[in-house]
Amino acid sequence: MKKQKGFSLIELLIVVAIILIIAAIAIPNLLRSRIAANEAATVGALRTLNTSEVTFQSTYPDLGFQCVLSSMGPGNNSVSSSSAGLIDATLAAGTKSGYSFATSTTCTTSGTITITYGWGAEPSTAGQTGQRYFCSDQSGVIKYDASTSVANCVSAGKSL
Repeated sequence: MKKQKGFSLIELLIVVAIILIIAAIAIPNLLRSRIAANEAATVGALRTLNTSEVTFQSTYPDLGFQCVLSSMGPGNNSVSSSSAGLIDATLAAGTKSGYSFATSTTCTTSGTITITYGWGAEPSTAGQTGQRYFCSDQSGVIKYDASTSVANCVSAGKSL
């Protein structure tokens, strides 16, 4: 009688079960890593916005800060106060790395000069693209809040 070569059905099922167990352990860690990466990228984007605001104020002292995100982007490839070219087009569009960016507070003006600004970032899908809400203003301090909104971040957020 010849001995057959190959794997039995039981052996194949054991290998599949081991692969499924490893996947069940690895996938949640992968999702947590993606959330952490999105949050780190968001903090970096808020730092970029703070630096861009200071640059904008220095370049256009008669206007002060800029409270329109798209005006800080590349725009029509000519540098002006309405297309300053200080941030990339993705961030200027308002969404980057699973977060949505928008002005978090009303900008304050004194005459025609904007003297305050505030930016907020919230996860596009809470719990999947990020857990925390972030905000920053003219103080340059980046805050976060793990509750439900950018407004909570502005009023009671913790500094990074």
